[in-house]
Amino acid sequence: MTTVLVTGSAGFIGYHISKLLLAEGMHVIGLDAMTDYYEVSLKQRRHAMLASPNFTPVIGRVEDPGLVMDLFATHKPDFVIHLAAQAGVRYSIENPRSYLESNITGTFEVLEAARAHPPKHLLLASTSSAFGANTTMPYQEMQRAEHQMSFYAATKKATENMAHSYAHLFGLPVTMFRFFTVYGPWGRPDMALFKFTKAILNGDPIDVYNHGDMKRDFTYIDDLCEGIRLLMDAIPQRVETVPAGDSLSPVAPHRVVNIGNSNAVQLTDFIAAIEAATGLSAQKNLMPMQAGDVPATWADASLLKQLTGYQPKTSVTDGVKHFVDWYQDYYAL
Repeated sequence: MTTVLVTGSAGFIGYHISKLLLAEGMHVIGLDAMTDYYEVSLKQRRHAMLASPNFTPVIGRVEDPGLVMDLFATHKPDFVIHLAAQAGVRYSIENPRSYLESNITGTFEVLEAARAHPPKHLLLASTSSAFGANTTMPYQEMQRAEHQMSFYAATKKATENMAHSYAHLFGLPVTMFRFFTVYGPWGRPDMALFKFTKAILNGDPIDVYNHGDMKRDFTYIDDLCEGIRLLMDAIPQRVETVPAGDSLSPVAPHRVVNIGNSNAVQLTDFIAAIEAATGLSAQKNLMPMQAGDVPATWADASLLKQLTGYQPKTSVTDGVKHFVDWYQDYYAL
């Protein structure tokens, strides 16, 4: 039986990818700290729904010395999907130390464990925020990404570099995902879709930054997880000549891959989709751009398709409706 270690397994993405892997008959070791960044009950509910003979839950912080090493030594995972992180651009301004500890130190612990007990493939989550101040769109993995706009983005870009060094020095096959605004059922309460839906259903106003002049490449959770699952089998290897259009390193089995819907959607259109799904109109507080944010993101996901044959396809209209239906059911509205 294939064994997969998923860090952040009670998180939004971690829950969904763990569910997919379990459905395929894999053994999943799910590590999560159950931090109170948002309501812990939601995380506990996700973990509870994963309960099965093939799911081994572990509660602990990825940055705790020795914890991840012990999990590697005990379970010898074939694949590792490292999702555990402190998320959120805006919160990184208020509490940067938590990003240093979880994202930097936590990833170091994973890399050291993988060095001691190498998996077939180490897959780590990065972010579209790593592209920073780039304005050439759609974003391609081969573009320089040197000017991050938030400490959150800076820590995630640092983990890409850390993982590259381990791939080069120790031959660890590494794939870094750059996620683009993931949304869907069981999503995080700090994200726009959750906050907007809650406010609209309660008749409260929503804060719309940059006066609504923002675009995001919204990526539905099921599409993202399908991309991750397929990339598990696209294991990077050292090559003498890097193929055209591939972000594979010339000196290491290390690759960066965008997972996005390849469609930059205007924020006002995203809000309109929520209004359509709820049957209610939003009261909008138009506000200036927040510090650390960027006006647009847009993925070129052609490398994902080149490697896997897969292309995310869920429309914002359909994806938002799925979320609103879940939200109303979960909160019994």
